[in-house]
Amino acid sequence: MADARAASEPILSIRDLSVSFRVAGRELNVITNQDLDVGPGEAVGLVGESGSGKTTLALATMGFLGPTGRSRGRILLEGGDLATMSERELRAIRGRRVAMIYQDPMSSLNPLMTIGAQLMEVPIIHAGVGRNAAHELALGILGEVDLPDPGWLMARYPHQLSGGQQQRVVIAMALIARPALLIMDEPTTALDVTVEAGVLNLVKALRQRHGMAILFISHNLRTVAQVCDRVAVMYAGEIVEEGPIRTVFKGPRHPYTIGLFDCLPTVGWRKDTAPLRPIPGQAPPPMERAPACRFSNRCKHAVPELCTRDPIPMRVVEGATKHRVKCARLDDLPSRRRVETDEGPEASEVAGAARLDASQPVLRLRGVDKRYSQERGLFARISRTVTAMRAVDLDVRRSATLAIVGESGSGKSTLARVVCGLALADAGSIELDGAEIGGVGLDRRSAAMKRQLQMVFQNPDSTLNPSHSVGYALERTVRRLENVPREAARERVRHMLEIVRLPADHGGRYPDQLSGGQKQRVAIARSLAGNPEIIIADEPVSALDVSVQAAIINLLNELQDQYATTLIFISHDLSVVRYLADSVAVMYLGRIVEFGPAESVFRPPFHPYTEALLSAVPSLTPDAGSRRIVLDDTPTGSGAPHRGCPFAPRCTRKIGAVCDSEPPPRRDFEEAHYLTCHIPSRDLGGP
Repeated sequence: MADARAASEPILSIRDLSVSFRVAGRELNVITNQDLDVGPGEAVGLVGESGSGKTTLALATMGFLGPTGRSRGRILLEGGDLATMSERELRAIRGRRVAMIYQDPMSSLNPLMTIGAQLMEVPIIHAGVGRNAAHELALGILGEVDLPDPGWLMARYPHQLSGGQQQRVVIAMALIARPALLIMDEPTTALDVTVEAGVLNLVKALRQRHGMAILFISHNLRTVAQVCDRVAVMYAGEIVEEGPIRTVFKGPRHPYTIGLFDCLPTVGWRKDTAPLRPIPGQAPPPMERAPACRFSNRCKHAVPELCTRDPIPMRVVEGATKHRVKCARLDDLPSRRRVETDEGPEASEVAGAARLDASQPVLRLRGVDKRYSQERGLFARISRTVTAMRAVDLDVRRSATLAIVGESGSGKSTLARVVCGLALADAGSIELDGAEIGGVGLDRRSAAMKRQLQMVFQNPDSTLNPSHSVGYALERTVRRLENVPREAARERVRHMLEIVRLPADHGGRYPDQLSGGQKQRVAIARSLAGNPEIIIADEPVSALDVSVQAAIINLLNELQDQYATTLIFISHDLSVVRYLADSVAVMYLGRIVEFGPAESVFRPPFHPYTEALLSAVPSLTPDAGSRRIVLDDTPTGSGAPHRGCPFAPRCTRKIGAVCDSEPPPRRDFEEAHYLTCHIPSRDLGGP
């Protein structure tokens, strides 16, 4: 009886938790009076926008709030209150009974220690085992996380591993002491879709094998749907909705949760008929949070007095005892969210195809190669040549959106750099409106040529000078490209800010005074300075919250419709690509392995690599039944010569030795859709 009761008690039980930080002499409450349970063997997802308090809750659980942080309430781990423990007692528990995995694996790995030494450290310190026993434990745990050749891996350093391998090593490090609770903070955000799929499968398998409890923190609702049993939605420091994953994802009841779903590109819908619905406004900072509903300033359903006067309690949804919502209008607001389907409005596909067919090529690449020379060694320099692009042929249609997809290292960003003149092609031809630009570097391009082609990068912080105001940066760009008087440039800046939906007074702000989405809008505004024909956007939304991502996607689409701009959109997020793109180029190790209109590329026949990418996209439907193709997360290096198909070493549909020895033939289908593969056309299909 006692064992049964112990098995039913939560591994983690948070009660009335509040967290505050001392900033500039004042106390800022970040989390207020929150409750959360994680049961034995249960995975609970914690979702919400940046600043909602997800990571702060996890750090409070670990006792990592730093000298300015303070927590109040109870944090019970297997019955012991972590909130009352000394630092010495916490150190004895961290890594042994509770472990945490962070977004960036390199933040947890010592670059000066081998993988083996770092893994062995955990059982030596926490379990007091000898080096030989620790070595055997390390070998075993590397095998458990599906890393090949553990003995070889033990002698490697972190920088010698891929991102997916690094994340698996960090998971192994967290599991080697068999903790009761594993906290995972955005563990797949920085990973390619194929690597993410492998890590998610690994997490589910390890959880089933060891029965550990998991607190899974993410802003990606799709990954949460695939891993978790329950979900808690946080907003401005409090949980506003909580319940079983299937119940909440099928019928969310809080307006904020519904808003998060509306921000997501949904399978079966396209930009032409179904614009995304970003959540308006921003979450209030801690010092400005309302005593009642903190979402009321962004909620279209808010009613004065009812929603803004008194604190709102968590209430149980009628007919669903485990589904709780903090909303004053729970009884009169129906559940609503888009449902994923392969069928969207017919007009979307027709409009996308018409836009693509009616346009003319504005950019043409023929046989483009790009090689880099790498040197290794401190004394005896060893040089090798890495080919980042091989014989790339590509037509970019005027006024349309071309998406370039593929894993890291596939050559997407190299293609963008070569087209923009940041790197020079080693062979082939690149024509912009009939003029050859492949051999013309950025420093040799005329102002007119620079105006034609602009770029938006993934991280706006890397392109905005923190010492200069937004207005100065935009004005300087306008004057360099247009050679206009100062007053005319300032008027142009005001217009540019208006185009990207930023108030004119933001021109006087500095980058550190802007949110991530606002900085990306500034980067887009700067790209518009010369009325470009082509904008190349390199992962422009991958680091943004879903609401900000939706707003930026809508903005890019509106700008294209208004100014007939051609957009080259580089991304590894196929959900966004499926929604936004008119045509798609799939790249693998510097080659285009499939190309065509988006609606053709995303339905059979597939190249095996495209098929694997699509199957790896997590669904919003928990336990979706589609077949997932999990690839080895280490592509063959682009520096190695390939006699046959470069994808052959990882291909799950390889048909024989011909794949390794002969270049794959090109297979053409309808609507300018082609792919390169040895598999006969009749056998190329999809899941």
